[in-house]
Formats: sequence, C-alpha cells, structure tokens
Amino acid sequence: MAPSARDRISVDLHGLKAALVARAAAERVHVSVVVRRAVERELGVIATTDPAGEPISPPAAGGSVKLSIRLTSAGAAQLAAGAARAGLSRSSYVAGLLAEVPLLVGGLAARPDLLAALNASCAELSTLTRNLHHLTTLLRQGQVRAAMEYREMLDTLGSDVREHLAMAAGLLAELRPPGPIRVGAQREPRAAA
Repeated sequence: MAPSARDRISVDLHGLKAALVARAAAERVHVSVVVRRAVERELGVIATTDPAGEPISPPAAGGSVKLSIRLTSAGAAQLAAGAARAGLSRSSYVAGLLAEVPLLVGGLAARPDLLAALNASCAELSTLTRNLHHLTTLLRQGQVRAAMEYREMLDTLGSDVREHLAMAAGLLAELRPPGPIRVGAQREPRAAA
C-alpha cells in the first residue's frame, strides 16, 4: 500500500476551536485549510495549496486536470442544458465559458443558424469544385461550346469564395477566445492569502 501524501497531527487548540471554525466558515473552506495556511505563515514555507485548499501539482504541458465543483441542482441542470445547446461536453462548455468564447458568453441562439449557413456554404463550395473539375475536363477535350455554360459560374467564382471565407472566418471568430492566443502559456498559481 502506498504511503499517504497527507500528514496528520492532533492539536489542542486551548479554546480557539470556535474562532477557527467561524473563520473557516466565513471563508467557505475546510478548517484544515485555515490551519495549514497559519502553519505555512508561521514556518515561512511557500504555500503548497491553492486558495481552495487542494494541493497544487505542477500541470503537465497541455495536460488536463480533473476538477470537482459543487452546484445547486438548478445550477447543475443549467450547466447540462447549456452544454447540450452548445453541442459540447460539460467540461468543454465550462472551459469555453472560462475562455470567454464569444458564442458561449454572448448566447447560443445563433449557433445552429451559423452552423447551418456554414454547412450550406461548404456544400456550395463542394459543388463548385465538381463544376470546375468538369469544366477543365471539357476544355481538355476541346468542347468549348459546352464549357461556355460555366461562364456565369466563373464570373461569380471570386465573390462566392470570398463570401464563404468571410462566413467561415466570422464563425471561427465567434468560437475563439478573445485576446491573443498564447500557446503553452500557463498561469502561475496564486499564493494563499
């Protein structure tokens, strides 16, 4: 059996228990968190816990960390409904909210419409690709008269592609967190107060 990473001791608080419990309740943390912080301050030890009292472990580059949160049943239902509307897992939905992805923060009402429009535009581009392939085949075969039927398509080709790219870029902008993207940047954990 592996040894526990937790060190436990019993301390006689000499009448300080009520004040300790009240302080922990006011901060909405476990009593052990308050005690640990006091001991760390007294010993001059660098904090080994985050403000919520969970041990800090160095995050693996690009790794994920399991997080447990408590919500009311209404809050949990709201989280599940929001994730379902977004078509995301609950963890991806929360991560998107934390990253302030505009589409998630601003509301999801337009998301199905945006995705439907993007799918339709992609289908049109797919048709355009097939038509261009057919046109080049006709030109290789010297069938100029048949190829002339594609003249109107060629006249609007540039604007059709630009319209599709603008729509796709707009949707991607709605899905991207605001601000510059920092690859591999990790936030430093805050020291406990």
